[in-house]
Amino acid sequence: MAECSGGGGGGSGAGQRKKALSLLEAARSRYESLQISDDVFGESGQDSSDGNPFYSTSADSRSASATSSQDEEEEEDEEEAAEKQEEEEKGGWSQTLRDTPAPPFKDSSGPTRKMPPTASAMDFFQLFVPDNVLKNMVVQTNMYAKKFQERFGNDEAWMDVTLTEMKAFLAYMISTSTHHCESVLSIWSSGFYSNKSIALIMTQPRFEKILKYFHIVAFRSSQTTHGLYKIQPFLDSLQHSFDSAFRPSQTQVLHEPLIDEDPVFIATCTERELRKRKKRKFSLCVRQCSSTGFICQIYVHLKEGSGADGLDALKNKPQLHSMVARSLCQNAAGKNYIIFTGPSITSLNLFEEFEKQEIYCCGLLSARKSDCTGLPPSMLNNPDAPQTRGQYRIKMKGNMSLICWYNKGHFRFLTNAYSSAQQGVIIKRKSGEIPCPLAVEAFAAHLSYICKYDDKYSKYFISHKPNKTWQQVFWFAISIAINNAYILYKMSDAYHVKRYSRAQFGERLVKELLGLEDPSPSH
Repeated sequence: MAECSGGGGGGSGAGQRKKALSLLEAARSRYESLQISDDVFGESGQDSSDGNPFYSTSADSRSASATSSQDEEEEEDEEEAAEKQEEEEKGGWSQTLRDTPAPPFKDSSGPTRKMPPTASAMDFFQLFVPDNVLKNMVVQTNMYAKKFQERFGNDEAWMDVTLTEMKAFLAYMISTSTHHCESVLSIWSSGFYSNKSIALIMTQPRFEKILKYFHIVAFRSSQTTHGLYKIQPFLDSLQHSFDSAFRPSQTQVLHEPLIDEDPVFIATCTERELRKRKKRKFSLCVRQCSSTGFICQIYVHLKEGSGADGLDALKNKPQLHSMVARSLCQNAAGKNYIIFTGPSITSLNLFEEFEKQEIYCCGLLSARKSDCTGLPPSMLNNPDAPQTRGQYRIKMKGNMSLICWYNKGHFRFLTNAYSSAQQGVIIKRKSGEIPCPLAVEAFAAHLSYICKYDDKYSKYFISHKPNKTWQQVFWFAISIAINNAYILYKMSDAYHVKRYSRAQFGERLVKELLGLEDPSPSH
């Protein structure tokens, strides 16, 4: 067993390492202040492997039980272990550890545009959904309404929608993210969910007409085969806005964000109503800055795909998770980003491929869920000898480290981003400090921040649940855009003028879209 402690380098190497690890130090401070629970590493509760496929942080299920054995059996085991070690060394894996320097960050991070102190919620929202995008929604909605009526008969109650009405339409939908209601139409009701302060801007029948004809792309091109053709132009525009408005920090996470159902509705509906609710027909995966929570890139994967890339296959085939990871990281090459991954993505082949693109990784590994091709079998099997919390074994191949760490279960990590010769610590409320390699601490710290982001922002997703898949994706994407807008607002001078909470920011945006409050000029 290789026990490691922090190793120092000389001269410029030490300075470079200190600069590269500064982000980790900030994450460590956040992690210590959060006092996260033992559930980060699945120490209590059920195995979460049936939940989010991108994050299953439970220990491998095989138990390490100490059994008494004969001397002859021990000798046979030792001989077999020696043979396995010899084979692994031929494959390039060795117990000899090297202090590899952390990759220096090759970019700056933060907002790319300095917003004035007078900037409004609308100004930040329009960094991602500008007027030209809204005008396109107006044009496409009117075109679809015309086509629909040509086919099914004239609708006397319909009038072409205007830009002002489209903004009001979005405002009503966005209002359901801060005032959760069973239906967006509850705004006009006289019951508990009514919102009389905004209900007078547009009548309910007019809203329902716009909702009936609302479209991003009215006509399908003959060359279009993509299942999301009705929303792909909007997703492309949104992605361009994300890239141009913000540069992420060095550390990022690939995962599937938590999208909460409306808690009020779930609490009030019956079991039969819950069973009737349709499951989403798509998977939404993201690349997210672990320092700020800003979502840098979105990848939407349809479930109804009947081919090998359908989501049912995706849950069972790690190589398809690798496909998602490649898509999410297609704009990340050449900057020495450090990407944290869950077990379904983590694989030696993918990490080596990313390293050639100057993308470094740190991922949780599972013998059951991960692609373990090329990894030494001795590190994937749990040792028979009893383990104490904080014990770990490490093997290296080039810059790649495979770590087996024990903490009420065996956890395995694969990384080329953190030196195996540097030690960290996991802080637990009940058991105090537990020693671990630096990569394990980094993974726990950054994962805990993303969990905190999910807990804070998932409750502000738009509650409206349409039947059309492309509309579901659209409202989720709008919700992510608003969350990103709020993150940029908190990093701007405008936040120091008026410190709005996320709920207050959403309410301000709704009022500005409705024209109830004039947004402050940003120029």
